[in-house]
Amino acid sequence: MTALDMSAFTQHSLRESVLNEVHARPFTPLTQPVSVIRFAVMAKADSANADRDSLASFCARHGAPAPEPGIKHHQVVIGSARLRWEQHSEFATFTWIWSPPAHAPKLAFGEIAPELQGLIASLRLKGELLVAVKLGVESATDPVKRAEALFDKSSLALVAVKGSIGALASDFRLDADGFTRILVCIEGPTPERLGALVQRVLELETYRTLALLGLPAALELAPQVDRIERRLGEVLAEMQGAETLKINNHLLDELTELAASLERGATGSLFRFGASRAYWDLVQARLSVIEGEPVTPYSSWSSFLSRRIAPAMRTLNTLERRQDNLSRKLARAADLLRTRVDVELEEQNRDLLRSMNERTKLQLRLQSTVEGLSVAAIGYYVVSLFGYLAKGAHDAGLHVDPTFATAAFVPVAIALIWFTTHQIRKRHLKEDHEAEKAGKE
Repeated sequence: MTALDMSAFTQHSLRESVLNEVHARPFTPLTQPVSVIRFAVMAKADSANADRDSLASFCARHGAPAPEPGIKHHQVVIGSARLRWEQHSEFATFTWIWSPPAHAPKLAFGEIAPELQGLIASLRLKGELLVAVKLGVESATDPVKRAEALFDKSSLALVAVKGSIGALASDFRLDADGFTRILVCIEGPTPERLGALVQRVLELETYRTLALLGLPAALELAPQVDRIERRLGEVLAEMQGAETLKINNHLLDELTELAASLERGATGSLFRFGASRAYWDLVQARLSVIEGEPVTPYSSWSSFLSRRIAPAMRTLNTLERRQDNLSRKLARAADLLRTRVDVELEEQNRDLLRSMNERTKLQLRLQSTVEGLSVAAIGYYVVSLFGYLAKGAHDAGLHVDPTFATAAFVPVAIALIWFTTHQIRKRHLKEDHEAEKAGKE
C-alpha cells in the first residue's frame, strides 16, 4: 500500500507545535514505594534564566543531559532520584521523585533521604520559593487511622480517590521544615495511573497556592479604593457649591488625579486577579478528576479549600467591580465638571467679546474724529502751500489775486483729501473682510 504524500499539502507553521502540546508534559509512571518533593519558584525574567542555567550546570555535574534551548519540560535520573523540571508562564516547578533502593532503610513519612537532601541542596535556585510539598505514597489498610496519626485533626481534609481504592489526606499546614505534607494511600494502581494521580495532586497544591496570590494585592488596594470613593463624594459635594472658574478647575484637576491613581492600581492588579481566577479554575478542575466520596467525619478537599479560597476569590471580584464602578463614576463626575468649566469659559468669552465690541465701537468713533481732524490739518497745510504758490505767481507778474485764489482752493483741497482718505480706509476694510472670510472657509 502506497503512503499518502503529505508534502502535497501546505503545512501550517504552528501545526507541529500545536499537535505536540498535549504531549509536552507527560505523566511520569511511578511504582510504590515512592516519595515526591516539589518546589515551585516564581520565574521572573532574570531568575528564570538563572534557574535554567543552574539546572543545566547541575545536569552537567552529574553526567545527565541538559535541557535543550526553548523546551519547557525536562527529566533526568540520578541514582535513585528523578528530577522533573517544568517551566510555566510565571513559575517553574522542580519535582524530585525518590524511589528508595531495596536495601535502604525505611524512612518515616515526610523524612527526606540524605542522598536526596544532598542533590536538592546542590541545585541552587534564584527564584522566590512559593510552594514546597512533601508527598508520600503508601499502602495502608486503614487510611483514616494513618491520616489521623500524621495530621492535625482540626484541619484534616480526607477524601477517597476517584475510581480507585485509596484516599488522599492533608491538613494543608506547613510542617517544621516549611513543607505542606500530602498523604496518598492507594492500593494496586498501575504505574501510569499512580503517576497521573500524583502529578494532579501536586498541581492542585501548586495552583491553590498561586490562586491566593491575588488576595494580598486586593487587601493592599482596598484602602486606596476606599480613599478614592470617599474623596469622590467630597468633591461632588464641593461641586454643588463651587461658583468660580478657579475652584471648578481645581476640582477637575483633583478628579483627574483620582482617576489616574485608580487606573494605575487597577492596571497593576489586572493580571494578578485574572491569574488567581484562572488558577482557582484549575484547582476545581483537578479536584473534579481526582476527588471521590468524602470520608466521614472529615471535610472533603473541595469543601475545605472552598471555605478558604472562595472568600478570597469573592474579595478579588468585589474589588474589581468596585474599581470598575468607581472608574465610571469618576468619568461621569469629570464630564459634568468639565461641562460646567466649558460653560463658564463660554460666558467669559461672551463677556470678553462684548467688551471688545464696545471698545471697537469707541475706536471707530475716535477714528472718525481723528480722521476729520486729520483732513482739516492736512487741508490746512495743503492750502498754505497753495497760498505760497499763488503769492509767487502774483509776484511773478501774473494777474492772480492770492487771497481769492487761496480761498477758492480751500473746498477743493478739503474734498480731495477727504476722498483720498476715504478710499484708503475702504480698501483696508475690504482686505480685512476678505481675510476673515478666507479664514472661516
